[in-house]
Amino acid sequence: MPNQLPVPFKKTYVVPLREAVREYILTHYTDTHPDAYRWDIGQWEKLRAEVVSITVHIDRVNALISYHAQLVFILTKLPPDIGLEIPYAPVFNSSALPETYNNLVYERAGVLFNLAALYSQLGAAEDRTTPHGLKQAIKFYQNAAGTFNYLSATAVPQLRGSLPPDDAPLELTEPFVRGLEFLMLAQAQECVWQRAVMDNYKNGLIAKLAAKVSSFYGSALTHIKDASIRHIFPSSWVAQMETKSLHFQAAAQYRKSLEDLEAHKYGYEISRLTEAQALAKKGYETARRGGATVPVQQDIKSLLDIVQKNIARAERDNDLIYHQDVPPASALPAIAEVAMAQPIVDPGLQDPKAVVGNDAVIFGELLGWGARLAIDIYTDRKQNWIKDEVMDRVRHLDNNIASTLERLNLPAALDALDRPIGLPPSLVKKAEEVRLESGPERVETSIRDVQTLAKHVTALLDEAMDILDQEADEDEAFRGSHSGAARLPSHEANKELIEKAEKYRAILQQAGDSDELVRQKWEEWEDNISQLTWSEADLEASIPSSTVPQSHRTASAGGDLTRMHARALRVLLEKLDDMAKSRADLVARVKRLAASDDITPRILKAASGMEQWVNVQPAMFEDILDEELSKFDKFRAQLEEDARKQEDILKAVQERHSAFVQSRQEDAVVKARERALQSLDLAYHKYKEVVRNLEEGLKFYNDFAVILSQFRDACKEWVNQRRNEISTLTRAMEELTISQPASATPPRAATPETPPAEAMQSEQPPARAPPRRFPGHRVRTPRTALPPPDSNEWETMELPMPSPRRG
Repeated sequence: MPNQLPVPFKKTYVVPLREAVREYILTHYTDTHPDAYRWDIGQWEKLRAEVVSITVHIDRVNALISYHAQLVFILTKLPPDIGLEIPYAPVFNSSALPETYNNLVYERAGVLFNLAALYSQLGAAEDRTTPHGLKQAIKFYQNAAGTFNYLSATAVPQLRGSLPPDDAPLELTEPFVRGLEFLMLAQAQECVWQRAVMDNYKNGLIAKLAAKVSSFYGSALTHIKDASIRHIFPSSWVAQMETKSLHFQAAAQYRKSLEDLEAHKYGYEISRLTEAQALAKKGYETARRGGATVPVQQDIKSLLDIVQKNIARAERDNDLIYHQDVPPASALPAIAEVAMAQPIVDPGLQDPKAVVGNDAVIFGELLGWGARLAIDIYTDRKQNWIKDEVMDRVRHLDNNIASTLERLNLPAALDALDRPIGLPPSLVKKAEEVRLESGPERVETSIRDVQTLAKHVTALLDEAMDILDQEADEDEAFRGSHSGAARLPSHEANKELIEKAEKYRAILQQAGDSDELVRQKWEEWEDNISQLTWSEADLEASIPSSTVPQSHRTASAGGDLTRMHARALRVLLEKLDDMAKSRADLVARVKRLAASDDITPRILKAASGMEQWVNVQPAMFEDILDEELSKFDKFRAQLEEDARKQEDILKAVQERHSAFVQSRQEDAVVKARERALQSLDLAYHKYKEVVRNLEEGLKFYNDFAVILSQFRDACKEWVNQRRNEISTLTRAMEELTISQPASATPPRAATPETPPAEAMQSEQPPARAPPRRFPGHRVRTPRTALPPPDSNEWETMELPMPSPRRG
């Protein structure tokens, strides 16, 4: 049985790689087809198949390095999340449920971890009784340390940055990986020490080598005992590393004592032997209690025996012959450490390009995801800019005109004065538009459609919550019958989903309030809008006419003044109308420019000039995005100038209207006609506003239905994972029950053959943050353990209240 620790592989499984990649290309690359990359996908599947069936053989090293190099290049072309779930089982419990992430960086980290594990297993398999075997073991352990070092320096930070905070797997965090790196260095240095002993090097040098072995084991323990990962490592591993650290401290003191003996420093010799004895005793007790392997226990026991014999001899000789003082251990000079082991990173990891070459890269012709994302970012920025700087600005300016004229009762006051009978042409045109669109029927139909869609999206959310409720019931039943299962209760595991659900519920509530306001607006203006659908003759008959002869009303100087103000107001209103039409033309021009604008050629040209293996990020194209977006600045400047002119005209309209009102004689008939015309004009604008609100509502509910459908599917997927956990835990507990008869007494200490229950639980995979959740879910609490049916505790026990159910 070996006295060194090989790192196990992180077991992985076959994944639907082809389907995920094809779906991603179909969705995100409209200018190409997945069949164009048939070789690339096939090559990827072939390389990954070798990883799934990895064996301990030197040939597997090149296979893993080649696959890693391809992954480095693939990550310059595809984002980490392409919808491919990648599973890796825990290192020390390969039969447990695998940890699954939709993340290609997770795949890269898993490949690097298994490469380091392969190196460690190759080192452990060498025959260390021969010089050649020791040389090979030293090389493999240093390669393992270098690979772990490369993993912690490159893939671990990249993985942490591509996942939500605190969601990275614990076995791919820096403390875990660095701990294994120092373990590999310790075992490489131990082989160097063994070679020095075998070749009869000087005792002083052997002592320095042993001191560094102990130091490496101590550094590994420091990282491994980190609070976040301490529970992952088997207790036997921790015990073995503690034993080795103490063993080589003792060995260093023993070898240094031999050097002191040669230098006739008999007092120092005895002091060092005494220190070595104390360390060896402590290490031996740690090995026995912690379950270190038998060879490790035998090694330190052998050292302890040798040290004790030497102490007896040294003390006898000193007492009878030398009579030298024995200094305390604290006064002994420290043993200098000599490090002969160091991390060695394979050149194929440092320069992946050299492993693959430019001709055999996977997805070499595919546009990188960073460049593709830069195109999408530009499109989003352009659309948002047009909405914020043009569409919303134009709507604000038009609404400002409408609200000002509505407050001043224009142009109805002028129409009533200029046309004492009949309908103004502008009103005839507006009424015809509403009539041709069957305005009231259109509004009623849209309201019904909005209500139907609102019920549909609410049903989707309720369905998702019912799924979570059902899982909570199943979890309560499982926890009631398996109280010792290491599994988070539903109300903790689905916390993120519930938070997301509450957010969606609040959004739906806000949407419902908005729908109610639109319905109230429609009910308030329904009669007036319906009046616009009347025939022209009926509409004209409904409006009062001021048929007093014009000569009777305008013969005075006041009448001339009124007409003068009216003409001036007409001119100003025509200017405002011209400005609104000009802005409508500007909006049309902006939309045409946006539709024909394509930044893709510039991005492609810029991307082609970058080095092929560079991980292209969208930020690299920021200057191009700003430059392309600047072509729309002229429209913003034009609107700003238009806004200044409109403000001046509206101010003139208000001043002229004040003079117009003062100059006009009171005429009840004219006033009534003004009010009727103004009411119909307002009805038209309210009709357009209601139609616009309903169209926005329909779009919102259609888009939200897609989001909630995805959320419902996410809930289903999460529930299936939880059910699989229940199945796995149930089988594991049944097997444990069968393997441990009820009459058996659990062992007091753990051994490699019979691990205690605590160790088995510590090897369970760390609980991952569950998928995200959604609103309205009831909060579950763990059931209280109940006493036996015939117990007297029932009389004093407070029973928990039943959980409230959603209606």
